[in-house]
This record gives sequence, C-alpha cells and structure tokens, in this order.
Amino acid sequence: MSISVNHPVEVSRRLPGDLAMWFFILAELTVFAILILAFAVTQVLNPELFSESRAALDSSMGLALTLSLLTSGLFAALAVEQVRASQSGRGSLSLVAALASACVYVVLKLNEYGHLSSMGLGIEHNTFFTLYWILTGFHFLHVLLGMVILGWMAMRCQRGLYTGSDCAGLESGVLYWHMVDMVWVLLFPLVYVLN
Repeated sequence: MSISVNHPVEVSRRLPGDLAMWFFILAELTVFAILILAFAVTQVLNPELFSESRAALDSSMGLALTLSLLTSGLFAALAVEQVRASQSGRGSLSLVAALASACVYVVLKLNEYGHLSSMGLGIEHNTFFTLYWILTGFHFLHVLLGMVILGWMAMRCQRGLYTGSDCAGLESGVLYWHMVDMVWVLLFPLVYVLN
C-alpha cells in the first residue's frame, strides 16, 4: 500500500520586469503626481474658472480616449500571458492590436487638440488650459514613447526573442504601458469630469 503525500508546489515569486524600469516608473509617477496635485489645488482656488473652462471639453471624447488606452493595455497584458505560455506569435499579434488601439488614442487626441486650438483655447488662454495642455501634453509624449516600445516588442516577439522563461524585457515594456494607462485613468476624471 503506497501513501501519497501532497507537497505544496513552490511558486517562484519575482517582481515582473527589470528593477530599472520600476525605478523609472516611480520617477515618472512622481512627476505626474506633482502635476496632478498642482491641477487639483489650482482648481480648489479657482472653481468657477475651472468649471467654465471644463465646459469647453467634451467628456465623451475623454471617455473614448480612456477606452482606447484601456483596450490597448488589455492587449498588452494578453501578450505577456501568451509569451509566458510559449505562444510568441499570438503575443506579437496582441502587441500589434495594442498598438492599433493606441493609434486610436493618438488620432482622437490630435483631433481634440486641433479643435481646442481652432477655438483659441491654447496654453496661454487661462490657468485651466495652461495646466490642461501641460498635463495632457506630457502624458501624450509618454503615449508616443509607449507606442515605440510596443512596436519594438511586437517585432522582437514575432522573431521569437522572448520566451516563457526569458521575457523580462517584454514585462518591462508592458509595465511602462500600464503606467501610461493608469495615469490617464487619473487624468480623465480630474480634467474632464470633476467640478
């Protein structure tokens, strides 16, 4: 008679990605936190100006921008799971889908910027729009960098350069993209909705 003993399976616990990327993300989040705090404090000091200025923004546009970034983040997360499951071809397709969804964000945001500029609501119009352009413009630059990273990772994935046991570079790039998503999720209500 044999007795089977169930041993707990040891799970390797590690921080995804590279430590350097975590430090970079922390630094970027610190800058965004300062800008968001400046926006929030200035809004408390000038509630009427912020309310009137916010009325010029289209909150449905803000929602569409949010959905495009969250969809992109979902595809990026799927890519990591697919590569971990040794399906780098599918991971590459997911990264291309993430990039396509990010392109939707860029097109929508550029249209919004063009619309606001045509109405004379530039960076020097008032305090609200000064902070709006600084905050969303800084974020927009992060989106563009993230898109370059997504494209680079898609090419590497297609070539099979990431494997289930060696995908820290992919994890780092996706972590950066999730940081971009997370910042926008904070910016959307702050800039477009909350009075």
